[in-house]
Amino acid sequence: MPQPDLSRFSRIRLLDGPTPIQELKRLNAELGGVRIFVKRDDFTGIGGGGNKLRKLEFLLGEAKAQGADTVITVGARQSNHARLTAAACAHAGFACELALLRTVPRDDADYVNNGNIVLDDLFGATVHDLPKDGDVSALVAQRFEALAKEGRRVYFAPVGGSSAVGCLGYVSCALEIEAQSERMGLSFAHVITANGSSGTHAGLAAGFAASGRGAAFSKSYAVYYDAQKTHGITLEKARETLALLDPSARLKDDDILIDGDHRGEGYGIPTQGMIDAVRLMARKEGLLLDPVYSGKAFAGLLHDIRRGAYKSGANVLFLMTGGVPGLFAYQSVFRSSKS
Repeated sequence: MPQPDLSRFSRIRLLDGPTPIQELKRLNAELGGVRIFVKRDDFTGIGGGGNKLRKLEFLLGEAKAQGADTVITVGARQSNHARLTAAACAHAGFACELALLRTVPRDDADYVNNGNIVLDDLFGATVHDLPKDGDVSALVAQRFEALAKEGRRVYFAPVGGSSAVGCLGYVSCALEIEAQSERMGLSFAHVITANGSSGTHAGLAAGFAASGRGAAFSKSYAVYYDAQKTHGITLEKARETLALLDPSARLKDDDILIDGDHRGEGYGIPTQGMIDAVRLMARKEGLLLDPVYSGKAFAGLLHDIRRGAYKSGANVLFLMTGGVPGLFAYQSVFRSSKS
């Protein structure tokens, strides 16, 4: 089956090349039977690294093609997407404004003033601090109008970078995984990721569908909405992304695999499973998961392996999405749970 052609889409390169795939040898020896490999999308050079850079390659490419000089995006106070948008804009020469909502019910100094928010400032972004119920649409509209009066041209990047254009970043990743796994002689049962704004999973699903592998090769653990709502959003975004590649292609409802059992009480709210997974990965492999996304997803994967969801000898690829600065905003959580 012919591979999707991404060269016709505007793109600004933010990654130096394919991110590595590595085996978790010490952890696998403890688990016994199932082999976990990690796709190191935290291992990227700009802004502290993370999965949003793949999306931003296409989003900033579109912004440049439209003649924009300023990028506005929105997110939570500790948004990884906001931090990487600020960093990528600094790298590519755009001004950046961030509208950040107090989505997570925390007001301690670590969460409000540490982690990603420190880096947003260092990268030169203008930060607009909004309450949880703040009218972010009105603020963005006001900034568009004010900047237009100054002669600026503004591009809006959606939450998580998760438009169909942004999702092309994970179509690219799906093709990269295909090439790497063939070169390494590896066959994976699933590619696993966390699912917040749904763009990463949607892009993977569209990419694997377009390559002939099948969208259900990818699976995600919901960390923002419940499983049902996450499924609907992911399916819609995957279909929109696939339409950019092949308008005749179709996705069925059951092509999108979502697990919502490890989200806990809500977005950004710690779970014991997340804490245990972050500690286990750090102590066995010296690798860092973040407390909002990959920590919960990895907790879900470990749970599934331990309950026998994968056959002995199966290989599973876990996407390391980055977000390490968020650990510093959650230091009180890890201090209080230290054992």
